[in-house]
Amino acid sequence: MARKPAENGQKSRLIVGLSGASGVAYGIRLLEALAELRIESHLVMSKAAEMTVAYETALKPRDVAAKADFSYAIGDIGAPIASGSFKTAGMIVAPCSVRTMSEIATGVTTTLLSRAADVTLKERRPLILMVRETPLHLGHLRTLTALAEMGAIILPPVPAFYAEPKTLADLVDQMVARALDLVGHDWPGALRWGEDLAKGRRKPRPPRR
Repeated sequence: MARKPAENGQKSRLIVGLSGASGVAYGIRLLEALAELRIESHLVMSKAAEMTVAYETALKPRDVAAKADFSYAIGDIGAPIASGSFKTAGMIVAPCSVRTMSEIATGVTTTLLSRAADVTLKERRPLILMVRETPLHLGHLRTLTALAEMGAIILPPVPAFYAEPKTLADLVDQMVARALDLVGHDWPGALRWGEDLAKGRRKPRPPRR
C-alpha cells in the first residue's frame, strides 16, 4: 500500500487523484511539485488512469506511484484517505473525468478515488477538480454547478497564454501551480501577472528538476 513514509516530518498532506481523462501529465507533475515542496502526497489512480498513463507517457503506473509518498489501490476502501478522521489539506483530482465528477456529485462513490473526494467535501476541505472534457453538454454543466454548490472548486486546465509558454511542459507547470495556489501552497512553477509578468518584466521560468 505505502511506498514510504514522509521522511521530513511534515504534517501537511495532500491527496492526489488521477482519473481516466486525457491529461495525466497534470497529476504526474503535481506529484513532483509536492515532492519539491516537501508535502506528503497520497495517490489513488483509477484503472482508466493507469491505461491513460500508458497511452500518453513513457511511464508505467508503478513509475507514477513511485512519485508519491503513499499510493493506494482504487478498490482499497479501507485506506486512510477514505476516512474523515485522517487529516489532509485537501484533494486535487488531476485530471478529473466526467464519470468521476458525476460520482462525486451524487455521493454514490464506487471507488477509493470518489470516496476520498466525497470525504474531502464532507470535511469541508478544499477539493480541486481539473475537469478534462469539452465541449460540455447541459448535463455536464448541471453536474458542475452541483459540485460548486457543494464546495468543490472547478479548475479546467485552461492554458494561460499571457505567460508565453514555449513548451507543453510550460503549460502543465502553470496549471499545476494554479491548482496548488488553491490549496495554499506557493510553487515556483507559476509566472504571475503583475509580478513576474508586468510591463515587460519577465522572470525566467525555473528549471525543471
